[in-house]
Amino acid sequence: MTDARAPTNILETEPPHAPIAPRNRYFNRELSWLAFNQRVLDEACNPAHPLLERLRFLSISGNNLDEFFMVRVAGLRGQLLQDVDNRSPDGLTVGQQLVAIDARADALMASQQAVWVTLRRELAAAGIVVLEEAELDADAVAWLEPQFRNQIFPVLTPQALDPAHPFPFIPNKGFSILFDLKRLSDGEPIRELLMIPATLPAFLRLPDDAGDHPAARYVAIETVVRRFTGILFPGYSVERTGAFRIIRDSDIELEEEAEDLVRYFRSAIKRRRKGRVIRLEMEGGMPDELEKLVKDEIGGGGTIVTDRADYLGITELSALVEEERPDLKFPAFSARFPERIREHGGDCFAAIRDKDIVVHHPYESFDVVLAFLKQAAQDPDVVAIKQTLYRAGKQSAVIRALVDAAEAGKSVTAVVELKARFDEEQNLMWAAQLERAGVQVVYGFIDWKTHAKVSMVVRREGNGYRTYCHFGTGNYHPVTARIYTDLSFFTADPRAGRDAAQLFNYITGYVEPVQLEMLTISPHGLREQLSALIDAEIDHAREGRPAQIWAKMNSLVDPAIIEKLYRASAAGVEIDLIIRGICCLRPGIEGLSDNIRVKSIVGRFLEHSRIMCFGNGAALPNPNARVYISSADWMPRNFDRRVEYMLPVENPTVHAQVLDQVMVANLNDTEQSWLLLPDGEYERMSPGARPFNLHRYFMTNPSLSGRGAALDRAGAVPKLSLRRGA
Repeated sequence: MTDARAPTNILETEPPHAPIAPRNRYFNRELSWLAFNQRVLDEACNPAHPLLERLRFLSISGNNLDEFFMVRVAGLRGQLLQDVDNRSPDGLTVGQQLVAIDARADALMASQQAVWVTLRRELAAAGIVVLEEAELDADAVAWLEPQFRNQIFPVLTPQALDPAHPFPFIPNKGFSILFDLKRLSDGEPIRELLMIPATLPAFLRLPDDAGDHPAARYVAIETVVRRFTGILFPGYSVERTGAFRIIRDSDIELEEEAEDLVRYFRSAIKRRRKGRVIRLEMEGGMPDELEKLVKDEIGGGGTIVTDRADYLGITELSALVEEERPDLKFPAFSARFPERIREHGGDCFAAIRDKDIVVHHPYESFDVVLAFLKQAAQDPDVVAIKQTLYRAGKQSAVIRALVDAAEAGKSVTAVVELKARFDEEQNLMWAAQLERAGVQVVYGFIDWKTHAKVSMVVRREGNGYRTYCHFGTGNYHPVTARIYTDLSFFTADPRAGRDAAQLFNYITGYVEPVQLEMLTISPHGLREQLSALIDAEIDHAREGRPAQIWAKMNSLVDPAIIEKLYRASAAGVEIDLIIRGICCLRPGIEGLSDNIRVKSIVGRFLEHSRIMCFGNGAALPNPNARVYISSADWMPRNFDRRVEYMLPVENPTVHAQVLDQVMVANLNDTEQSWLLLPDGEYERMSPGARPFNLHRYFMTNPSLSGRGAALDRAGAVPKLSLRRGA
């Protein structure tokens, strides 16, 4: 008799009913990402958000689209140029994907332009005005002219375009203006190209006392340059002008034969700035002759995407959000510091030794992570600190703590990931600073990224040593920790300490872990463990017991896990997925995914935590459910090409916080949620008769495990009730 359960191998997971074509089993990854960015853009149109926050969403959508072309589209274009005949899991060729991407991206960019027109009008009505050149009055010109002469003109370097001066190299994200000029004395024509240095501000703010103007007035840098072409090109008149912007291939492909990883990345970062042009944005109304010149000189033929836009600086609009208008922004919010640590006099080790703690960022301060590391650096009984660093930010207190610990004579090991995209240069700098302080810096594996967020502190206590661990779902980055929702789990469980030690030895010395007691890691076994957990729910369903799965992550792409979820749905397992970004699984398809529901949450904070919950024979939520936190999304790269972790949550209070509070709140949210429909479209949820906003809930309600004696006095764990179908 054969085993009815589906094996892990995707090649053996064909369902018993009639086969469903790949295009009907999966959504395309790239198009799903563009759909996510559309949801971000839609928040710029959401009247529930303050006006400057809507502008922030517009700017984020612009930056997201830039990175999408720099990495994802660049990769597909590279495959096309090399005649790579790979098909995506949904059955599309590289060429078909690029055609679909171009159409969707064009529509997205057109929507961005339309949203900017609307927001600009609303901002003006609210007292924040972005002036065009024709709108600059005498007061504005009088103030701007010395600014241009003294602050901008010295930085600008116009370049003539003629046989002696070839078309210059334009860097990634380079914004340039072409001028066709005529000399006033004899009518001699000349063509000039002016690159706007990235060091110049995107906007100049006119002073409030520049005339009788109550509004905050801004002028884009390109508008200022065009207004003062008489200073830039004395003795010439402007006949024609047009602006353009380019996006280059910015991915770094690691060569297996790279002998010195640091030297390789320093060189690769320089090469990235000169990558192949992927996208060309041209100003609307650009003269045909100038357009042809740019296309001819940029090159690439049909391999570049050309877009037209009335405004090329969507990403730069973030500068306007800094305007001091609290009435046009989200209400100020101060993160809480866990009461449990305060009750122990600020002694992180005593609090963790007493009971496991989970800190919910950004509602609870990232300062607790810094306090943990600072205490470790200063404590004379701490003998060793080991830390992974994927993204740490430009002003990192984490780096400072590690430096202090090393200078205090402790054994400090830092695993610095050089392959953290767009943070490579910053991480190289941190690595050099750490090494100068005496930290043992390790760069991990050549082929895999170390994406696990783990810190361990070994402390001398009594006649032995105790290990304290921090496992995070987010980065050790103080800035993003204020806007990303993540979990920081602290424990002194000896099993977790032993597992963390093996994990670090694996990264630093390639010593493969054996007999891990709590952790599951990739690329050794994470996909298989998830498959086994899903299989267990399938068994519960077949035995007539309640069977449920809740999971929260950023992206769901892995075909093997998707097929396993389809199997579970067919067996009767109820599955609720909270996928902020990419989701390649098709929910609600008869005979395939009837029991799977997918929602995406996009709001004030960026949902970033990875949580997995399995009913374990009872309806969720329940105290015996199997609950895990992880650093990994469910994507092939996370399972096969990254070092990740998944950790069970066993402490009852932490278990209740993650399951009954965090996950239930995410499922209950109606004000910031989108439902994924079977056809791939996303539908904004109706707030309903009892609207629920999970971000507002956590800003106003303390979390469970950090409450300390206050929770003990309450006598019971307060729980949210699940509102199915709210």
